[in-house]
Amino acid sequence: MNALRLTEALIARRSVTPEDGGCQALLGERLQAAGFFCETHVFGPADFRVTNLFALRQGSRVGPTLAFAGHTDVVPTGPLERWRSDPFVPSHRDGHLYGRGAADMKTSIAAMVVATEEFIQKHPDHGGAIAFLLTSDEEGPSVDGTVRLVELLQSRGQSLDACIVGEPTSVDQLGDMIKNGRRGTLSGRLVVKGIQGHIAYPHLARNPIHDLAPALAELVATRWDEGNQFFPPTSWQMSNIHAGTGAGNVIPGELDLQFNFRFSNESTAESLKQRVHAVLDRHGLDYQLAWTLGGETFLTPPGSLSQGLSRAIHDETGITPVLSTTGGTSDGRFIARICPQVVEFGPVNASIHKIDEHVKVQDIERLKNIYRRTLENLLL
Repeated sequence: MNALRLTEALIARRSVTPEDGGCQALLGERLQAAGFFCETHVFGPADFRVTNLFALRQGSRVGPTLAFAGHTDVVPTGPLERWRSDPFVPSHRDGHLYGRGAADMKTSIAAMVVATEEFIQKHPDHGGAIAFLLTSDEEGPSVDGTVRLVELLQSRGQSLDACIVGEPTSVDQLGDMIKNGRRGTLSGRLVVKGIQGHIAYPHLARNPIHDLAPALAELVATRWDEGNQFFPPTSWQMSNIHAGTGAGNVIPGELDLQFNFRFSNESTAESLKQRVHAVLDRHGLDYQLAWTLGGETFLTPPGSLSQGLSRAIHDETGITPVLSTTGGTSDGRFIARICPQVVEFGPVNASIHKIDEHVKVQDIERLKNIYRRTLENLLL
């Protein structure tokens, strides 16, 4: 149960983003022992240092480079008193392993490393190459993590042929879903200007709530695109809206609205921006709008990676996984810049970021076996 023991060792290291807690040092030692050349790169300002590990083992024959990618950082625990056990003390109950990061994503990383160790021990003269890209800045702003490693590899002219990101993608049982892409995410903060005044004298004021209402109705009703066989239609959702001073007799002077697009590859960030501005301008609003692009879409059509991984899943579990692009963003969006095939696969995601995060103990060994079988399918 080497994968279980390594998972426990990683959970025991407090690595709330951007802290790594010594996880990558432990992993690097094991990878070096397996013949990897390891590089540690620390990026970011003094108050937010991000640790990154790139490791590479070249095989004895020409072949593809298969990378494993993931993050050693975890989200904060939330109220400790609500956890049944210390989130940084790996604990077993009813066949499950509990601890922060158990599902997202220390189990995946441990399974990847042990799978690689087993593969190399059995096939020391394998073809191609194996790489690891690990960061402690995935749960944070994702500014000095995987994206910086990708930029470093780009500057060297290095690329990857296939990459598995260990995100927890399974829904009901291990192996039922692979992510072969992700929607883009685009956020906006809209400030609509008005003129504050007494509510009894509206002719002396200008109400930004009233001004925005027709445009807001149009935005809510807009069909941004129809999606396609890989992506659902682009969605637009408001997350926060605020106006007013709190007094019931004051017309507010401005309105603050936050919204987000999750967009398919039928739309682009620029096309969505243009359409929103067109609506706001058409309604004659006095406004300011600041945009934040959280990530572009990426898509890996069915190919050798998804087929090799799917076959490994079926051989280990008897399940035929579905390919999906649902959910949020991942570091796969950065890796796709240097890698034509990027997919995500990992344990059941029902407890991620929650109190009492956990995985099934039996899934740890099976996940390790799936990763090892995938190496065999692609590099032998």
